[in-house]
Amino acid sequence: MENQATDLRVPLQKPLLGKRLLKLSRNWQLYVFMLPAVLYFLIFHYYPMYGLQIAFKEYIATKGIWGSGWVGMEHFERFYHSYYFWTLIKNTLLINVYQLVLFPVSVIVALSINEVKDGFFKRIVQTVTFAPHFISVVVMSGIIISFLNPRTGIINVMLKQLGFNPIAFMTEPQWFKTIFVLSGEWQHFGWGTIIYLAALSGVNPDLHEAATMDGATRMQRVRHINFPSILPTVVIMFILNMGNFMSVGFEKIYLLQNSLNLDASEVIQTYVYKSGVLQAQYSFSTAVGLFNSVVNLILLVSVNYLSKKTSETSLW
Repeated sequence: MENQATDLRVPLQKPLLGKRLLKLSRNWQLYVFMLPAVLYFLIFHYYPMYGLQIAFKEYIATKGIWGSGWVGMEHFERFYHSYYFWTLIKNTLLINVYQLVLFPVSVIVALSINEVKDGFFKRIVQTVTFAPHFISVVVMSGIIISFLNPRTGIINVMLKQLGFNPIAFMTEPQWFKTIFVLSGEWQHFGWGTIIYLAALSGVNPDLHEAATMDGATRMQRVRHINFPSILPTVVIMFILNMGNFMSVGFEKIYLLQNSLNLDASEVIQTYVYKSGVLQAQYSFSTAVGLFNSVVNLILLVSVNYLSKKTSETSLW
């Protein structure tokens, strides 16, 4: 009987394989289009993970990865017991919490722009809010430093006109996080607005017509029709943000950083750069970066799981 069952199963696998090959041959153009993206992730994201093993070794360039000796968790312990550990964690967390508080800004702006009836004014607002997204990090950092200059910056000139003393924003640590987060939000909230406006374009107009006939106000329609329609998109964007919770943009932080604001501006990414590239501590910097990535992964999986359980919206 067992032999007969086996004989019955074998012929069934061949048509299934044939169907898959047939689908592949029919849609080969789509797979060719997808190939560059797959190769990009394989070459630049997955293949470099091979080098993560140096976080557990005392890497010596002349000996190579395989020739360097294993040290286990020594570099992770060194990072945990280092003088900068809690300062790095505190600065990284505070900046990201600050950014997370401003997460609803793009949602509110998108809902507001969607209610604008004048098409020309609506396009102008969209362009003005979205344009800063294309400014490079170097240019943006230069603009911030110039505008906040204690003597010639436009902000301090205005403060002097109002009778206040000029403030050295870039050299006082208490101002750094506010400057970094608010300038970043101003530059990038237009991108999030475009995403939510795209989601709002899919709202059925019949729902608004029915609500209007039932006497619903504009605010009631926004609250009970528009916002629930984009809520899945908001949840997905929130999960993606939490996946990068421990990651702060290295370039902008480093360009705005100086020796006087270091207590507030030193984050994990800048510390990895300084210890790995400038000081050639490759194994130690890899361990610090791996620690940061593992924390991000845990947060992403946890938030995705909670979202799936509570709202049935998730990445997977």
